[in-house]
Amino acid sequence: MSTTSAPGPTSGPTLGDALSLLSEVADELLVKTARDTHLAWVDRVHGTMHGPARRRSPGESLHRGIASAVYGGLGLGLRAASRGFDLVAEHAPPFEAGPRTRFVNSAVNGLIGDRLLQERPQLAIPMAVRANGGDVDLGDADDMAGAFPDATGQVVVFLHGLCENESYWRRGRLERGTTYAEALAARGWTPVFLRANTGLPLRENGAALTALLQRLVEGWPTDVERLALVGHSMGGLIMRAAAAVATDVEPPWTSLVSDVVTLGAPHFGSPIAHRVGTGAVRLARLPETAAFGRILDWRSAGVHDLVEGLGEDIAPLPHARYRLVSATLTRSARHPVGRFAGDLLVRQPSAYGRKGAAELFPGAEVLHVGGADHFDLLNHPDVETALLRWLA
Repeated sequence: MSTTSAPGPTSGPTLGDALSLLSEVADELLVKTARDTHLAWVDRVHGTMHGPARRRSPGESLHRGIASAVYGGLGLGLRAASRGFDLVAEHAPPFEAGPRTRFVNSAVNGLIGDRLLQERPQLAIPMAVRANGGDVDLGDADDMAGAFPDATGQVVVFLHGLCENESYWRRGRLERGTTYAEALAARGWTPVFLRANTGLPLRENGAALTALLQRLVEGWPTDVERLALVGHSMGGLIMRAAAAVATDVEPPWTSLVSDVVTLGAPHFGSPIAHRVGTGAVRLARLPETAAFGRILDWRSAGVHDLVEGLGEDIAPLPHARYRLVSATLTRSARHPVGRFAGDLLVRQPSAYGRKGAAELFPGAEVLHVGGADHFDLLNHPDVETALLRWLA
């Protein structure tokens, strides 16, 4: 008589993991926010009616008791559901790695990726080189050769921004008929795409990236002669952070870097991230709005870091050429709307590494793309033309 063993735990995220996280978020944000706001307004209304020195009336006590019981029951049910989904997830098949799954996973990692790494590591994205729909094993020569069969000595590395993944570099591919990677590959470059958990602190991601790039150049199928870095938004900051990490390896990967291109990178921070942080602080001042401030404060360490960017803490590589690209919604960067809104997320001075008298990249070549938003920089004809010239 033959026997079959029960399936073991899966290695990737499953539907159970996603439903468990959803239940937890619903309890932490929706139920607790509604409860705290409701009870704060009860206190405000009854305090206004009866003055600060008061005793709770029977009606108020009954109101609070019923409300607390309802919210408590909802929270208990959601926590129980979360634990139940965790048990299901241990033996459920992993998600199919489709476009929608990648989109949601990247977005969630950008928003709370630091918490995922600590509490739900199976949902946290590991930094990795991506090819053919999967991670590339940089220590396996066969896997590297299979991922890069036409590897050349000129390697261009692309790193996406907050809440994005490597597929974002194909934005507008159907309309334009090409991408930056395809255009550069036709000129002898080998494109390498990375995926990162953008919810982690910038410096933590920088340390992970420097280790990954060192392994990449050491395991590359042929000798790397030239290394170019292209980062969109937060990706440009992570690349800067990686270049500043000290290493004892000789020669370090940084010695091969000839060019660093940042596309809409908030070197001195993003006004959107700043407004979110300011909003969280202001909402926390009143009991009636404090719960909504807690929602804003759920944002990841990576989003927190975008308030100030990297600023002057990290110097550029002395031997690399820096190219800085900005965009504005208006054709002219001097238009009041363009000056204020930038590309919707980043203003031009921050994208150029300029703030007052400070200039992070003296002598760097800059490019302004007018009539474009932050995400247009992922695949824009003006940027492509510049890339082909810069990396000639």
